[in-house]
Amino acid sequence: MEKVIFWFRRDLRLADNAGLYHALRSGKEVIPLFIFDKEILNGLKDRKDARVTFIHDTIRQLKLDLRAIGSDLIVKFGSPLTVWKEVVEEYSITAVFTNRDYEPYAKQRDEKIAEFLSSQNIGLIKHKDHVIFESDEVLKDDGNPYTVFTPYKRKWLTTLAKENTTNSYFLSSYPTSKYHSNFSKFENGPSISLEQMGFERSSISIPPAETTQSIIKNYHDRRNFPALNGTSRLGIHFRFGTISIREKARKAAKLSETYLSELIWRDFYSQILDHFPHIVTQAFRAKYDRIPWRNNKEDFEKWCKGETGYPIVDAGMRELNSTGHMHNRVRMITASFLTKHLLIDWRWGEAYFAEKLLDFDLASNNGGWQWASGSGTDAAPYFRIFNPHTQLDKFDKNREYTKRFVPEIGTDTYPDYIVDHKFARERCLETYKAALNS
Repeated sequence: MEKVIFWFRRDLRLADNAGLYHALRSGKEVIPLFIFDKEILNGLKDRKDARVTFIHDTIRQLKLDLRAIGSDLIVKFGSPLTVWKEVVEEYSITAVFTNRDYEPYAKQRDEKIAEFLSSQNIGLIKHKDHVIFESDEVLKDDGNPYTVFTPYKRKWLTTLAKENTTNSYFLSSYPTSKYHSNFSKFENGPSISLEQMGFERSSISIPPAETTQSIIKNYHDRRNFPALNGTSRLGIHFRFGTISIREKARKAAKLSETYLSELIWRDFYSQILDHFPHIVTQAFRAKYDRIPWRNNKEDFEKWCKGETGYPIVDAGMRELNSTGHMHNRVRMITASFLTKHLLIDWRWGEAYFAEKLLDFDLASNNGGWQWASGSGTDAAPYFRIFNPHTQLDKFDKNREYTKRFVPEIGTDTYPDYIVDHKFARERCLETYKAALNS
């Protein structure tokens, strides 16, 4: 029987997996493979990175799930091209199936892999799984990409289905279980320990992959209040594909337009990154790269540690540092504070979030930071500067959230304001205005 490989990446599940479905349905014998990418792992600073522990545990469970149906998962560690050269020596295959990844590094990696596989007469066949719509599926009538969210959302919904949204073809599941018999039958597929990769187990807990319907149903009313259990916290599962975006979009379409909008934002930022890859290192709107950032390292360290003297900012940063999570509303407040109160380059904050967030996703993280700084697509105008005092009073009136992470509020040990709000606001307005009008 002809053999192919399915290469797991950001799609760590058997159910409703587009690329895996097509591999199994091809009628060929499917060998499952996962590669711990040394190029990515070498870039991580924390040897106890919770995301690595999560992926490792997920891979272990995936192996168990495959063993339960008579197969297994081959797990490798190394630079992808080197690993693939080894794999084609070990296994006689005619094709590799996988799901597309839209980040710049992943696209460059896949080009190299495709070129090598082609030289071995092996095809690399990629499918859409990580998003509902890819970058060229929702475009303006003139064929150009959208750079403003609201019209993008309207076109997204129109494209989704002319009929009932919840029955859309684009939200349909891929019934992989119907073809499980096509998995290659083998045992004792090689595995890799955390220690072999130079990592240790993290003690940070991971939110569950399921959330209650009440959270989604009440999302609109509760999502802005960090003390409440009002958000799904599914970001890490979307990031690594342990849940299906199609399944969650179907539920959101039934229960919450607001939550569905959050999933649309995810597609929006993904297509922005694909169409405008310069945003990884540059402002989406070039003139914002003229801003003379202060980039005071001491101020940045205080922001990182949650020692700015502003409770809502400090609570957010300490939540991030201790749990790998930060409430969505507070992400906007902390990002605005860094870029506008402290006049520190958004790239510094983006990199810190990338290091700490369990749910770090390049497209969404970049989009959020450029939105906060005013430099991005569909961004808040530069003169919109969050007041941390009013944000605290509005969204954490009883200080339940802030006291949870900053218990010393109101004592002599809590620091004074790192900068006066009124002064910082005026300084920001003057700095931005001078730079943008120069």
